[in-house]
Amino acid sequence: MGARKRLVAEARKEAKKLVCEVKGTGVPTSPRKMRLLADVIREKDIFDALNILTFSTKHASKTLEKLLRSAVANWETKFETKAEDSELFIKAITIDSGRMLKRFQPAPQGRAYRIRKRSNHITLQLASRNMADAEAVVEEEVENNEN
Repeated sequence: MGARKRLVAEARKEAKKLVCEVKGTGVPTSPRKMRLLADVIREKDIFDALNILTFSTKHASKTLEKLLRSAVANWETKFETKAEDSELFIKAITIDSGRMLKRFQPAPQGRAYRIRKRSNHITLQLASRNMADAEAVVEEEVENNEN
């Protein structure tokens, strides 16, 4: 492995240490419906996002709220600090399509309509606004070492 590649890999590892990641797999909601909510809460403060999800009427909001609360609890155990002191925000949230259950529904004149019951995988990353500044400094150091 070359020196530049190693430095970039080490910087990526250091940046990952500053982030708390939570995954939800096989969530039985279509990815399209889940992405509508994910777009609303992306880059928001965690307390704003929790308020949005708590009072949302969409079915997918309950799952996202649970996952966000889990991520906050993981953050508190990983860094041994309170969420209120850390200025946490949702750094990234991705919704990927999961397994699809395929069914048939009877239709008129002997036909059958295909039903696709979709699921999704959610990946949510929390970061602190204070540590995000530190991450930017690490990235600058890597760029300086490359030149």
